[in-house]
Amino acid sequence: MKPIKSLLIILCISSFTTLFAQEKEFADLLQNIDAREKVSLNGLWDIIVDPLENGYYNHRLQPMDNGYFMNAKMQSPSDLIEYNFDTSDQIMVPGDWNTQMEKLYYYEGTIWYKKDFHYTTKTNELVYLYFEAVNYEAIVYLNGERVGTHTGGYTPFQFEVTDKLKEGNNFVVVKVDNKRKRENVPTVNQDWWNYGGITRSVHLIPTPKTHISDYYVQLAKGSTTNIEGWVAVENGTDGDNVEISIPELRKNVKSVIENGRANFSINAKPTLWEPNNPKLYEVTLKTATDKLTDAIGFRTVATQGSKILLNGKEIFLKGICIHEEAPFKTGRVTSKEECITLLQWAKELGCNYIRLAHYPHSETMVREAEKMGFMIWSEIPVYWTIQFENKDTYANAKNQLTEMISRDKNRAAILMWSVANETPEGEARLNFLSDLADEARHLDNTRLITAALDTQSEGDNGKMIEDPLGKVVDVIGINHYCGWYVDEPQNCASVKWASAYDKPMIMSEVGGGALYGLHGNKNERWTEEYQADVYKNNIEMMRNIEFLSGLSPWILMDFRSSRRPLKRIQEDFNRKGLISEQGMKKQAFYIIRDYYLKENN
Repeated sequence: MKPIKSLLIILCISSFTTLFAQEKEFADLLQNIDAREKVSLNGLWDIIVDPLENGYYNHRLQPMDNGYFMNAKMQSPSDLIEYNFDTSDQIMVPGDWNTQMEKLYYYEGTIWYKKDFHYTTKTNELVYLYFEAVNYEAIVYLNGERVGTHTGGYTPFQFEVTDKLKEGNNFVVVKVDNKRKRENVPTVNQDWWNYGGITRSVHLIPTPKTHISDYYVQLAKGSTTNIEGWVAVENGTDGDNVEISIPELRKNVKSVIENGRANFSINAKPTLWEPNNPKLYEVTLKTATDKLTDAIGFRTVATQGSKILLNGKEIFLKGICIHEEAPFKTGRVTSKEECITLLQWAKELGCNYIRLAHYPHSETMVREAEKMGFMIWSEIPVYWTIQFENKDTYANAKNQLTEMISRDKNRAAILMWSVANETPEGEARLNFLSDLADEARHLDNTRLITAALDTQSEGDNGKMIEDPLGKVVDVIGINHYCGWYVDEPQNCASVKWASAYDKPMIMSEVGGGALYGLHGNKNERWTEEYQADVYKNNIEMMRNIEFLSGLSPWILMDFRSSRRPLKRIQEDFNRKGLISEQGMKKQAFYIIRDYYLKENN
């Protein structure tokens, strides 16, 4: 009877389908690349700065077939080749060009990157060229052949390059262009540094020809005992087995591939992930030719009126906003150690939640935050005044949203997907963001949708939240800088709030600026005392917001911004950090820390 029973279990699991397993169009990305053997292409790359794009267009402004991507060499003394990667400058990858070379500090435009590498090909394998992020437009060539393009500066992309690799010596060339354009996401107007370059790691990832390409393993919506999901197998054969095991839960099930995916459902009672106990389980996925292991947590998140419920219990989100700005050296974060430094500061502040502004941060940041018990707000850079009427702009935003969700859908720490920040009210904007919210829910119906709003009306009950986008999102974010951009700090404590929506509200941004070490009276702007007074009064204001479910002050650390030129104070830095870029804590840090540690526990 045992073989029959086992067969019945397999048949039941294979016939199990969920909305998540059907009609979902995730990005074509390998899931969990750190579980695979990788060939790193990090290190020094040769670069050619090309502001006029001479390496791409001819004098008639037509694309060339013999541009810099060919990496041409002189074959005779009479050859005319007006570039040479081998004698050009070099910079580190991952990294931005702005902070690596002084002459590129303000540069926005095209730079060509070239890397030589040696590869030994193997039979019955596929090889992917994987970029964790390139800002902003990338055209990728391998051995002079164009393999693909990508737009968007903060999400990963890949190309299958098996047939383009040569035995032995190879070279990859990337045309990187970070020029800001009106139709882009973000648009030309942004309040963070437009760091250009190959800002995150680059890998060659070999896989078996038939391999696990993607998977989803999470609790079913609203359940704490039903783990469901699917495993996608590239070049898989219908009817082949996929094994899913969670040893600590003593679960080991088999499913079969149908149309490239094996669906499964597991009854279990996992310890639920939460900030004070960020429990992760080893989950192994196995086929006849491939095996992957991931660390996955299980939890539920929902709303009930103005409350956020984690695992069925109300929780107050004590947070901080963080930019992907490296501590001490500044520039883009490029290492796990830099991520941990930022997260340790947030932990010292008393946070259980972080808002990763204003774009998807690295997978390393998300995974390290999850290990440390931080709940996460993750967002795409639909920021300020993008072109809401432009179909191509929407396609760009949708693609960035899809890539963000595709990469991080198995991370229990992420509670909220954010579709926008500080966008002006209007019909086109509402349609644009409503469509994005629908797409996010279509891809992932287990998390909450949010956006940061900065428009409120004045009513008899004080500030009234009635932005029509409030109907669309599950959690309303409010950015409000009382005492800095509006009103005087001493007036903030008495500000009252009301909402047209019975939904949770997070004060997603609040605060003011200060130069570390600058002291004076509390009415002197830019002093630590002024910033501290802003926080003291805003905390009093927030104590009186009955529907407040959390806050994430702006911001953990000072960060570079070309909107902030004030000499001797800003020096191209947004100074609203609770910590300076050199790691020095301002007075306001301790005010927020005391609020978090003494209240809302």
